[in-house]
Amino acid sequence: MSSAAEMHEVPEVPATRASGRWLNAFRTPGGVVGVILMALVGALAVYAAAGFGPDPAAQDVGEALQGPSGNHWFGTDQFGRDIFARVCSGLANSLRVAAVSVSVAAVGGVLLGIVAGYYQGVLDRVVGVITNVLFAFPSLLLALALAATLHRSWLTVAVAIAVVYLPIFARVARGPVLTLRSADYVLAATAIGRSRLSTLFAHVLPNILGILVVQVTLSLSWAILTEAALSFLGFGTPPPAASLGGMVYAAQTLVSVAPWMLYAPGAALIVAVVGLNLLGDGLRAALDPRGGTP
Repeated sequence: MSSAAEMHEVPEVPATRASGRWLNAFRTPGGVVGVILMALVGALAVYAAAGFGPDPAAQDVGEALQGPSGNHWFGTDQFGRDIFARVCSGLANSLRVAAVSVSVAAVGGVLLGIVAGYYQGVLDRVVGVITNVLFAFPSLLLALALAATLHRSWLTVAVAIAVVYLPIFARVARGPVLTLRSADYVLAATAIGRSRLSTLFAHVLPNILGILVVQVTLSLSWAILTEAALSFLGFGTPPPAASLGGMVYAAQTLVSVAPWMLYAPGAALIVAVVGLNLLGDGLRAALDPRGGTP
């Protein structure tokens, strides 16, 4: 005869062991390449953040517009600043802005989405109105308007980007919750007396983790591009801090005489964005409850 504990056990969605699921991230060439690219980007960002190498803001007019060499791996800009140091510093700034903005958007958006989708009613309608209003504006235009009205700093750029991506996370979280709220194991948890809030976080949230991880990686890549676009337009991270978008803007008038000024920050942006997208694909496979199978 079954014990009382066994009778009250809530059936869960089938899932592979955690260690096996994480190993799935390395089963595809894309996942491996994504890990390698992001390791490279992270190493360059740490290199800059730790203060190694030349000062990215140090000017030497006598070394202006020098091509790549042993002294300056990526050459120098019109002020004689070392481009390699500035690219590393720009990557560190882009990752910092992206990490803060996506973290705020993910936490706020996911909480709104799962609560609205699970409880529905008035709360769901209010969240729907808010997200629809924010979605009515083009994302870059909304981020630009917010960044322009706030005191210019890397933090205000992060806040502006967070507001843009918050409704995306709310919708991504709400959709699956609408289906999961009527799943057998969720209904069983409610039937044995577990609170709706406990059921939501213990049995619903873990089953949308794979979707959320993919959205986080995609949002990180788009946040990096958005920060670069804002800096290119003059509303991003203010100088003298290095910004990849600002470097691209400065290079456009000198590309015919110093193309390395454009190639270096452009390549850094491509590597970061491609690496994040490939890493997201690998993590999706790793965190899929079905083991990453289609």
